[in-house]
Amino acid sequence: MRKLVLLGAGYGNMRIMLRLLTKDLPDDIEITLVDRTPFHSLKTEFYGLAAGTVSDSEVRVALPIHDRLKVVGGEIIEIRPDEKCVYLDDGVQIKYDELVIGLGCEDNYHDVPGAAEYTYSIQTIGKSRIAHERILGFGAGATIGIVGAGLSGIELASELRESRPDLNIKLFDRSPRILRDFPERLSNYVKGWFDDHNVDVVSNSNITRVEPNALYNHEETIPVDAVVWTAGIRPVASVQNIETEKDSSGRVVLNMHHQLPSFNDVYVVGDCASLPYAPSAQVAEEQAEQIVKVLRLVWSGEALPEKMPEIKLKGFLGSLGKKQGFAYLADRTVTGRIARLLKSGVLWMYKWHNG
Repeated sequence: MRKLVLLGAGYGNMRIMLRLLTKDLPDDIEITLVDRTPFHSLKTEFYGLAAGTVSDSEVRVALPIHDRLKVVGGEIIEIRPDEKCVYLDDGVQIKYDELVIGLGCEDNYHDVPGAAEYTYSIQTIGKSRIAHERILGFGAGATIGIVGAGLSGIELASELRESRPDLNIKLFDRSPRILRDFPERLSNYVKGWFDDHNVDVVSNSNITRVEPNALYNHEETIPVDAVVWTAGIRPVASVQNIETEKDSSGRVVLNMHHQLPSFNDVYVVGDCASLPYAPSAQVAEEQAEQIVKVLRLVWSGEALPEKMPEIKLKGFLGSLGKKQGFAYLADRTVTGRIARLLKSGVLWMYKWHNG
């Protein structure tokens, strides 16, 4: 049997399995999925888990069941393309004929002293649980700092405000305005929501140090009871350690077919891939669609296309608590209840399609 190994049960590899585990899967192909958890986690919803507004069961999706899919649990410590082998922390070695790396990312602390030691994360389901347990334990009047006002930071701050109206919440934004790369109307709407709900947005911030109960913004010392870090990501260590070309963010540079240039049997999907788009679930899924087509051509012995189609994104959706939201779709701004319903609908459809 020819072995396709998928590393990580993220959005990209879930889409690959959805497309491959059909009656059209070639008879000689066997698929192995490796992940630390026996389920797919809805990473885009971890902010709700950390805020305490959703349960674990709402951010998990069962993995597919198929007679030619093998699921292996474990932590990946090394990927060796020269050996066509993946090493796990329990000593297990997994050989492959084709490999798709979809291991996602970890927080990028940008060498800020104390950030790794004294902040909480929402990058994994386990870390999001820890963040929730810590925040849950604070009494009224405690101050929570959220560093990074991208989509994750915005959604966490708004959800936490609805969950804990008794807390002081400070959202630190490096930019002069929220979502500065998008229309000003969108920025103003989000900032207006925060103003109305007493979330303090600290613009033009530059966090230079973190201590157990303090943040340093430029030269100012700001007392805090806890800090959640949402200020950037980088590939996980096992991907960082692969000896291959990477971009300035540490993401893996690929050829047009989403393969390592020196190892055409290795594909990278999602947050670890160097692409001209910000990392997102949507990008990972669109990239996965193309990887599936390439794999089918490889398996049938056909030539790969000389040019791949451009990945076209539909936009993005964000929530402001359970009742309001914002969206940028087809170069149009949508705000309010409609945007929130759109996000809820997209999430419901995703869960339905993935079983």
